[in-house]
Amino acid sequence: MKLFAPESAPALGLMDIHGRPIAIGGNGRRTLLSFFRDAACPFCNFRIYELTHHHQSLAALGLDIVAVFGSSREEVLRFVAQHPRPFRIAADPVGASHKRYGIERSSWRKLKAIVTRIPTLVRGLRIVGLAGLNTNNLLPADFLIDEDGRIVETWYGTDAGDRIPLERVELFLARGLIRRGVPKENGPLSRPVVHHIGGGGGN
Repeated sequence: MKLFAPESAPALGLMDIHGRPIAIGGNGRRTLLSFFRDAACPFCNFRIYELTHHHQSLAALGLDIVAVFGSSREEVLRFVAQHPRPFRIAADPVGASHKRYGIERSSWRKLKAIVTRIPTLVRGLRIVGLAGLNTNNLLPADFLIDEDGRIVETWYGTDAGDRIPLERVELFLARGLIRRGVPKENGPLSRPVVHHIGGGGGN
């Protein structure tokens, strides 16, 4: 069953790939919880590249990123963590956390991404190689979670490459800064926020 704002984010019950337990909320920071397909997924690996590139500016605005893959730890280390990542990554090969968060499967929507997102597919294949052509049917999803562990926005992917736009993440962080009364100059956005309709739900 899909989750929606303002539900409390279910506990993940996972360790990251370095053996440290993952907790969502309660630390005074906001969280982007991203569920990925398998570790060789080209769309997923390109998104990891994007998050790595933008991590410093997002973290400065108060964001923690947690990435969960439906693969074994060994596969995550081979494909996703072959380069150091500045955020937490977890492996969930049995998909228990994916089920808890209502993540769906679809062969058709996997094919849709392959057909309609060719530039991203090619960029991702450059990262993972031919292994990226043999992936599972999980769909991606993103959850924006506030400091108290409540879901503020959900984004269930309409296909295998559909992710929440970073502009929406920045808007979420800007609202958090306003809520805490932080002066704007202490938390500049890296680019203007725009509204995007489609793919997600929540407020």
